[in-house]
Amino acid sequence: MAEKKKRQKFSKTVVKQQEGEETNAQILRGVIARFFARFDLMQIIPLALLLTIGMCFVHSTGQQVGGHHVELFSRQCVYLAVGLALWFTFIMLDYRLIGLFSMLFYPAVIAVLVLVLIFGPVRNNTRRWIDIGPVSLQPSELGKMAVLFIVAWVASFTKNNINKLRWLGLVLALTAIPFLLICREPDLGTAIVLIPLTAAILFAANLRWLYIIIFAALCIGGPLVAYNSPILKPYQKKRIAMFLNPESERFGGGWNVIQAEIAVGTGGMTGKGYRNGTHTMLGYLPPKVADSDFIFPVIAEETGFAGTFSLILLYALLLFSILRSALFAHDLFGRYLCVGIAAILMTHVFINIGMCIRLVPVTGLPLPFISYGGTFLVAMLCYLGIAQSVYAHRNDPSSVDTDNWPTLF
Repeated sequence: MAEKKKRQKFSKTVVKQQEGEETNAQILRGVIARFFARFDLMQIIPLALLLTIGMCFVHSTGQQVGGHHVELFSRQCVYLAVGLALWFTFIMLDYRLIGLFSMLFYPAVIAVLVLVLIFGPVRNNTRRWIDIGPVSLQPSELGKMAVLFIVAWVASFTKNNINKLRWLGLVLALTAIPFLLICREPDLGTAIVLIPLTAAILFAANLRWLYIIIFAALCIGGPLVAYNSPILKPYQKKRIAMFLNPESERFGGGWNVIQAEIAVGTGGMTGKGYRNGTHTMLGYLPPKVADSDFIFPVIAEETGFAGTFSLILLYALLLFSILRSALFAHDLFGRYLCVGIAAILMTHVFINIGMCIRLVPVTGLPLPFISYGGTFLVAMLCYLGIAQSVYAHRNDPSSVDTDNWPTLF
């Protein structure tokens, strides 16, 4: 009898231990599942492919062009490592803290934009960079980020109707200040991105159609007025003239546009093969920008229609994932952040590809995740990290409740 009781007691102990082990295992599986649920594979997969394509063509173009461009690949690897670290950091952080951070970040960036105009080194008659040791920082990229944060934060106040003139005026003023400072560098291409960025957020915030029509009219009429005013520099006006008629200076200002268009057209259906693009090897494409602003013609010539179509498809998937995160957002602030990030991505892709096939004038905007450029690559990875954070916190309530923050005035 006593032996039977001992066996029963031993069996119960074993069962409890097994239940405890199963419970611990379930907890561990739950933690792992929650961790990986933070990541949106619809964003990660196209992002990884775009980064891989970009690194391959930055390397191959540098080898074909030669000179100091050979060293750019190793620099891009460093920028990529920094960008991925920040991308992961933003995923782990609660994006709703960015709203509070923007109150300090925005004035700090404005101060940096002023400093670069005063103390920045002059390169090609422009002041766009601040040299910090061996690293060159482009403050205009921080300007885009500052506008994204502050405009999304202001628009997210449910008690502050964006259709009231004081709030609409505040948003436009917050955009106009960095816009004018970046234009003074001059860097009109980067400054232009602020317009669709702000417009997309205001549209998502249910701006009245009357204001939208007025805004569209200003965007259409503004360039016409600017062209006949001192706002545009002579080289900027020349770019517009070359866009309209590049054949007028076939061996001068129109050379880059013509050669980029020829490179895209000669790619055919499947291209000439990786590192076999004759326009790059023979120097017809300008070596200074073949791995940055004009890297799309390199890809088009070597991979053809199939490669460029796949590239655009990856951008479309990435854009869709960001907008999907906007729909899943727990609050308005997250929604507006994702809408603004999507606007930045779409503007860069459209203008960069468009200028290579003569849809828009040459503006010097890089192709996201493909073109060489340290500050831009790091900034774009930060944007996608924020979009991932919005996706990760789609079901998580936060003490930082942006929907019910009080009005400022």
